[in-house]
Amino acid sequence: MYHVLLYSSLIFTTITFFLCLYVGARVGKFIKMSEGLDWSNVANITGDLATLKKTIQTLNNRINGMHSPKIAEQELLMQLMQNQQKQQVNGKIQGG
Repeated sequence: MYHVLLYSSLIFTTITFFLCLYVGARVGKFIKMSEGLDWSNVANITGDLATLKKTIQTLNNRINGMHSPKIAEQELLMQLMQNQQKQQVNGKIQGG
């Protein structure tokens, strides 16, 4: 039983050590890549990302039909409301 715990902890610490080395290498690579980055570049990237996000949202809305013309529906509703008002003024309320 003790041998299983000993070997499993040894394997676990070895894997953890190599993962730490891997993470350290990735952080070093990120730091080297971002050395020439200043605040104006960050602001430009942020603006570009916001523009891209808005474009994607607009495209998705068009695909989903949220920007489809609703004018015909609004005109029909207005005509229906006008017809109901005319019928009420004339005293003839009809079911519909």
